[in-house]
Amino acid sequence: MSIPGWLVAKPIAHRGLHNKAEGVIENTVSAAEAAIKRGFPIELDVQLTADNEAIVFHDFELDRLTGETGMVAERKLSDLTRVGITGATGGDKIPAFKDYLGTIAGRTPLVIEIKSKFNSDMRLTKRVIEILKDYDGPFVVKSFDPDIVAHLRENAPDITRGFIGELEYASKADSFLTDEQKHRMANLLHFEETQPHFLSWRVKDIPCASTHLSRLLGNLPVMTWTVRNPEDRARAEKHADQMVFEGFLP
Repeated sequence: MSIPGWLVAKPIAHRGLHNKAEGVIENTVSAAEAAIKRGFPIELDVQLTADNEAIVFHDFELDRLTGETGMVAERKLSDLTRVGITGATGGDKIPAFKDYLGTIAGRTPLVIEIKSKFNSDMRLTKRVIEILKDYDGPFVVKSFDPDIVAHLRENAPDITRGFIGELEYASKADSFLTDEQKHRMANLLHFEETQPHFLSWRVKDIPCASTHLSRLLGNLPVMTWTVRNPEDRARAEKHADQMVFEGFLP
């Protein structure tokens, strides 16, 4: 499969072109519109609801970004889409993935990250695939979870797929991963099963063997996340093909 040219053509706005100080919050329609206005592709996150639907939201919990508490996966779509985003001056609420796509309507490319708890649950992935069948705009899909990328390869081979990686997996969100899982992911030992079309790698961890050899021997483009300062940008420009950025205009 050929990689879409846009994937490496222009920097990608992390969760949209958000700016908290101006009331434009991550993964909202307002952040998407801001990115479109500036001509940037958008990276966004999707989460599973209690009724097996998909929303555009990063966290597993509602607490950080809304005035409510609890797990996203315990709430139904109709409930979640009524939840307002804290600090959003445009009245943004949590968008349903399908509605978000309808709003974007192909006006800019999308890099869709499927969130995972690494528990072999493919309900969200299946729903994302189903929704994307009716979407005409440019997009790619990626995930930290090798099982999800392998599922995409097996069940939606026409979708350009990427694996998101890093070297340490030391954050709180990764605390439930075993040392074996971390080693497998950091060193792309799942490559035979996933066969990603591109990599998305933590900028602080490049260059490393996984990205260097993928570019050199596999001709796989590498995007980096999340670029927030000149040092990170210089590293991305030297050792990668693309960057996912926030906090400045490249």
